[in-house]
Amino acid sequence: MTKPGYVYLMANRRRGKTYLGVTSNLVQRAYQHRNKLIEGYSKEHDCSLLVWFEAHDDIQDARAREWKLKKWRRVWKIALIEEHNPEWRDLYHDIA
Repeated sequence: MTKPGYVYLMANRRRGKTYLGVTSNLVQRAYQHRNKLIEGYSKEHDCSLLVWFEAHDDIQDARAREWKLKKWRRVWKIALIEEHNPEWRDLYHDIA
């Protein structure tokens, strides 16, 4: 049996700093970022807004997608966010 997974992007503001990650529990991980419970880049740059995510049936598929997106240029990631979330709304309350 496979575990589902999510690829997600956090941001500090519209078109600001972004953080790309993967998790099996999106609500918990977004909460951790929002409350600065995870050390590193997202905490240092205040990436606390969940601005994009993609669900996968298998965590390995989510990891593979994250690996591909990590190679993308910043402008492509911004376009991905704006295609699905043009206002850069915080999607946390939509999932929690």
